[in-house]
Amino acid sequence: MKTKYFAQLYLAWLATATAALASQNAQVPLQDSNVDFIPGSVSPSIGSPPYSDDLVALHKSLVQIPSITGSEGNATAFLRSYLQGRGFTVETQPAAPGRDNLLAYYGTTRQTRILVTSHIDTVPPYWPYERRPASSSSADGSDELWGRGTVDAKGSIASVVTAVEQLHHFHSIHEGDVAVLVDVGEERGGDGIRAANDLGLAWETVIFGEPTRLKLARGHKGVLGFNITAHGVAGHSSYPELGANAIDRLVRGLSALAAVSLPWSESFGNTTLNVGTVYGGVAANVIPELAVATVSVRVAASTPEAIQQLIKEAVLAAEPALELDFTYGIGPVSTDYDIEGFETIVLNYGTDIPGLKGNHKRYLYGPGDYLVTHSDHEHLSISDLEQAVEGYKVLITESLKNK
Repeated sequence: MKTKYFAQLYLAWLATATAALASQNAQVPLQDSNVDFIPGSVSPSIGSPPYSDDLVALHKSLVQIPSITGSEGNATAFLRSYLQGRGFTVETQPAAPGRDNLLAYYGTTRQTRILVTSHIDTVPPYWPYERRPASSSSADGSDELWGRGTVDAKGSIASVVTAVEQLHHFHSIHEGDVAVLVDVGEERGGDGIRAANDLGLAWETVIFGEPTRLKLARGHKGVLGFNITAHGVAGHSSYPELGANAIDRLVRGLSALAAVSLPWSESFGNTTLNVGTVYGGVAANVIPELAVATVSVRVAASTPEAIQQLIKEAVLAAEPALELDFTYGIGPVSTDYDIEGFETIVLNYGTDIPGLKGNHKRYLYGPGDYLVTHSDHEHLSISDLEQAVEGYKVLITESLKNK
């Protein structure tokens, strides 16, 4: 269904661009042709929507500015200036010292029916922006955009901003209909989205931008995070009987952890576990006094509390001296997918969705392949960005029809 749906959009774009060329040859004034442009746009290539060059330029500017979690300031400053220059009213909201969320809307009405949101922070390390010709395996033949954040989630930000601009330009939305929230800190705890709860606003619908392969999510797994700490007694490695090896203790606990039977569900699949970091000790000839592991569980069934109990029982049975510190826990998250024209999907990663309080419909959608995020080969195609603009436009306009 998705292929047919977006094929129709591209045929419409192609017809629009062809009409533009024909109107130029006939010396028809721009305002009398079938093509319209947003301010600052340039003439599109045949087969591309008229906003494509502006869309790609915005995406490039966002990706070229490093915004690893905790250092988003330069990126938000650029985006604030960009949005103000395009006619948005922009508020900055402190989320942490030196780190701001952005809320943008048209006119003076900050309370809107719909919120479209995504995050500007990325994981480390920074990878520079690069535009490459389409690869031989590319399905759509459009150039590819590489670099940190191209997919997660600056592709969503560029597409969301362009979609809202387009709808406003063609009078498909009006003041009080839609606001855009760009938040910080999603990749590390969600402090930005939690701060947004203090804006004093509520919405009928919130559309979250994350890479979904242009499919509408039915939900995503929850997450449980915790640390395991082992204490020992330091000493010379040639006399191990005089000390206690913290790494040995930690390894026994991790071995027991790997054997835990975790719950699963028909809707979300298997609950999975990842030991993300392990560190300890100071030298090969010193009995390690301390060892720590950090662990993330993707929760597909049951509750974080029940899984926490399973883990504690197994790990402490293997090594009672270990300390377990559970830092956060969220169960599986269901989302709305009642708008026609989209394929649907269930996702394994976490999002800002559970961090935003309120009684609103929740949609999750965006450009790019989630399998390349957080990698040194993160990239998407220009076609993905263009199709996402049209997808966000549909989600916004259809949501506005619901009272």
